[in-house]
This record gives sequence, C-alpha cells and structure tokens, in this order.
Amino acid sequence: MSSREAVALAQQRTLDLIEIVPNASPPVCKIMDFGKYKYEQSKKDKLQRKHQQVTQVKELRFHPNTDDHDLEFKMRHARRFLEDGHKVKATVVFKGREITYKEQGEVLLQRLAEQLTDVAKIDQVPKLEGRTMAMIFAPEKSTKKKAVVKHQESPS
Repeated sequence: MSSREAVALAQQRTLDLIEIVPNASPPVCKIMDFGKYKYEQSKKDKLQRKHQQVTQVKELRFHPNTDDHDLEFKMRHARRFLEDGHKVKATVVFKGREITYKEQGEVLLQRLAEQLTDVAKIDQVPKLEGRTMAMIFAPEKSTKKKAVVKHQESPS
C-alpha cells in the first residue's frame, strides 16, 4: 500500500507506523506501538549479548633456560586455558646476552607445541620481536565442546 494509506491507517488505530527494513524495495513497515517495539528490540539485543562469546588471550612467559618441571607446570595451565576456549600466547623472554640463544627459545616453543597438539592448533608460528619470541595457540573446536560437557557433568 502507499505510504499515505499506511499513515492514515496507523492514525486511525492510534498506533505508530514503524519502518522495519528501510533498504528493501518497497520498504517494510509495521503498524504498532513504538514503545513496545523499542522494548522488544532491547530484549533481543540483551539476549544476543548474553550468548556472545568473548575469547581472551592468556599469556605464558618463559626464559630460554626454563627447567623441565616449570615447563610442564605452565603446560598444564596452557592446556586448561585452551580447554576453557581461550587463546594462549607463549612468550620466551630473552634477558641480556640470552638473545644469542634464540635456538633454545625456538626449541622450547616447539616442545610446547608438540605437547599441546591434541587440544590446540598453532595460530601464529614462533616470531622474534625485539627481545621476545612469541607463538600463539588457538583452541580446537572439538576440545571446547568436550570442556563444556565436562563442566556440565561435574556438579551432578
């Protein structure tokens, strides 16, 4: 119907003419109370924000001469972060003359990558930036579902 007819019909019913899809040809409109429409829209937006997932990047810091036990300890933390659905940034920090042992840092990150292959995929390969070498791991999709199932079973 024409826009004049729609406005007249809305005034007749003491309601508002609300343009729903302005880019459509012809534009889609509804005759309803504008306050009710705004309320429904805010409820939809709240629901979308509630179901939205925010991924965080958790950082683990190492040195090139990090001991095996310390590496295992931090690896368990990384595994837990990945199972919770967070990304993990493993950083090797070189102090002073340690920068000459870049290979040790790379070997350390490769060991970490081998240990986490079952729960993570490599998002960024080891990259040297100044005195730090960083590698980013992203959680695998299947592990996230397993973690959710595991958390649901725990309270019972």
